Amino acid sequence: MTFMRAREVPGRVATGAYILHSGVEKWNGDDDQAAGIHGMAVGAFPFLKSVPPRRFLKLLSAAEITTGVALLTPFVPAAVAGAALTGFSSGLLALYLRTPALHKPRSIWPSPAGIGVSKDVWMLGVGLGLLVDAATRRRDA
Repeated sequence: MTFMRAREVPGRVATGAYILHSGVEKWNGDDDQAAGIHGMAVGAFPFLKSVPPRRFLKLLSAAEITTGVALLTPFVPAAVAGAALTGFSSGLLALYLRTPALHKPRSIWPSPAGIGVSKDVWMLGVGLGLLVDAATRRRDA
């Protein structure tokens, strides 16, 4: 069994704890929270309109909890944890880029409303770092 390397620990713990906490907070979210998060998601990804807001919130919560646990579990390989984090953060960044109010016109730079979501780029960096580390570990083995 391969355990995470010491250099993976800071990134995995920081992102894993943050995402796990976010998912747990959403698990018992109320109707207003569900409607708000669902509305923003539908604005970026119209196909989600057919998913009821409460169900969407529960699915998002489950995805966050699963991703957070994968990152925090020492025996989950870097490639698996990195793929989960890269996929999750890519979705958040796509939401950011597809929501005009979150960034300045004709720019990738955030508007005041988009600063919180734009910062999710760090999670993409950690996820890609885990994937690169796993690939180079296999190549060097």
